[in-house]
Amino acid sequence: MDTGDARRHDPERCDHCRENRSAGTGLTERPSWVGDAVFYQIFPDRFARSERVKKPLNLEPWAAAPTFHGYKGGDLRGIVDHLDWIQDLGVTALYLNPIFRSASNHRYHTHDYFTVDPLLGGDAAFADLLGACHARGVRVVLDGVFNHASRGFFQFHDVLENGEGSPYRGWFHIHDFPLHPYSQAQPANYEAWWGLRALPKFNTDDPEAREFLMRVGEHWARTGIDGWRLDVPEEITTAGFWEEFRERVRAINPDLYTVGEIWNPAEAWIGDGTRFDGTMNYQLTAAIIAFAVGSRLDHSLRLDNPAYAVAPPIDAAGYRDRIAQLLDRYPPEAATANMNLLDSHDTARITSLASGDRSSVITSLVLLLTSPGAPCVYYGTEIGLHGGQDPDNRRAFPWDDEPAWDVELLKAVRELVAIRTRHPGLRSSDRRVLWPTPGPGDASMVYAVERGTGPERVVVIVNAGDERETQAVPYDVVPDAGPLELLWGAADAEFGENQIRMSMAPRSAAILRVPPAG
Repeated sequence: MDTGDARRHDPERCDHCRENRSAGTGLTERPSWVGDAVFYQIFPDRFARSERVKKPLNLEPWAAAPTFHGYKGGDLRGIVDHLDWIQDLGVTALYLNPIFRSASNHRYHTHDYFTVDPLLGGDAAFADLLGACHARGVRVVLDGVFNHASRGFFQFHDVLENGEGSPYRGWFHIHDFPLHPYSQAQPANYEAWWGLRALPKFNTDDPEAREFLMRVGEHWARTGIDGWRLDVPEEITTAGFWEEFRERVRAINPDLYTVGEIWNPAEAWIGDGTRFDGTMNYQLTAAIIAFAVGSRLDHSLRLDNPAYAVAPPIDAAGYRDRIAQLLDRYPPEAATANMNLLDSHDTARITSLASGDRSSVITSLVLLLTSPGAPCVYYGTEIGLHGGQDPDNRRAFPWDDEPAWDVELLKAVRELVAIRTRHPGLRSSDRRVLWPTPGPGDASMVYAVERGTGPERVVVIVNAGDERETQAVPYDVVPDAGPLELLWGAADAEFGENQIRMSMAPRSAAILRVPPAG
C-alpha cells in the first residue's frame, strides 16, 4: 500500500549497477565483494515501520509476541529510515527475507514473483530501498523461493478452478483430481513442500514452469539486486536447473551473488562454482555454538535437525577438528564466499540459545567475525534480542524500548565488525591454528588461530571455558614477530626466552596484531 511519490531506482542510471554489469567476472568465479562483506539479515515485517507506507487496520501490536499468522506492519521504507543504524554497525550488505506479494507474514508463500508486496510498500518502496542502499555502497540480496509457490499463486489457482483442463497442470506434481488444498480429511492429490498443502511444489521438469522461474531470476537481476539467497535448493532435483539459473542471472550482472540454503556439508553445490557461490554455513554455526556456548545451551530451543549439531559441548580440540573438516571440504574461494551466521529466522536466537549469557554470545561473535567467509548478523542480535523457535525468533525490533537493549553487546558488535573491516587478514582464507596443537588435546577450552599472512597477521584467542587458562605458544609457531599488539579484548601475555605465555580469563576473547619483527 504505497502512498507517496517514489524515487524509483533506475539500474540503467545507477553507477553501482553499471559497475556490476561491466565487472567481467567469469561465470564460475565468485563475486570478489562477498569475502569482504558483512551481511545483516532483515525479516521485513518485523524490522521497522514507516509512516510513508499506509497500514491496514488489523495489525498486531509491535511489542506483542509474534504469532504464526499475524502481521506487525514492518516495511521497506522502514529499512530506509534505519540505514544509518545499519551502516553504524559496519554492515555492507542486506539479506532480506522474501519481499514478493504473499499471504503470509514471512512471505515464503509466494503469490506473485514479479510484484513487491503492497504491505511492504510495493515496487516503489523497493526501488527507494535499492537506490538508497546502492548510494551508500550497501548491497541487497533477495530471498528466492523457487521450489514451491502457494495456494494463491495464479497458475496453481487456475488448476484449482479448471482441473484437468488447466493449461498450468504440468507446472505442478498433480496425482489426481479434484485437488484438496484445505481439507485435511481428504488427500491433497498434489505434492507440497513437507506435505504442507499451502505450498504446492513446482514441477521444474516442465519447460514452461522452469522458464518462468528463470525469468523471475533475470527480472530482479535487471532491476539491480546484488544477489539471490535460494531457499531449499536441494529439493529442486531437475538436472542443470541451478547451473542454468546461475548462468542466466550472471549474464545480466556478472557480479551477482548466489548463496544456497544448504544445512549439510555443501561441497557438491559450491565446490566448482557452477551452481552457487556459497552456502548458508550452518555447519559453522553449529560448531561455534557447541564450543562457545557449550554447557550454557538451552536445550529446549535446539532444532531437531542432525545438520544443526549444537550439542553436545565440544572443547577446543573438538572445535579445531570440526572447523578443519569443514574448511577441507571447500576450495578457499568457496569458503570465503559462504554466508556465516549464528542465528536466523529458522533457528532460536543466539542470546536465548546461550541462556542469556552475554559472554558466550560475544565469544561466539568473535569466532563468527574472524572466520573465513562473510558474516551475517540477524537483525536484533546486536542488542541481545531474545527469541525461541518460530515464530518467537521473529520478534519486532524494539526501537522504542532502548532500556531493553544490551548496550555492551552492541558495543562489542560494532567494534568487532570494525576490526574485521580494518584488517584484511581476517577476511582472507589464510589461517593457521596455534592452539590446541595437533593431536587429541588435553580438554583445554582455549582456541587460538592466526589469520592472514605477511604484515597482515592477526591472532584470535578464545577461552570458552569456565576457568582461567594459560597456554604457551613457542616463538617458532609465530615466527618473525615483534610484541603482539592488542586490538580488542583482554589477554595477559608474558614474553619468555622461547615462548609467549597467554593467560585468558574464563569466557573471554582477544584479537592481537602480529607486527613484523624489528
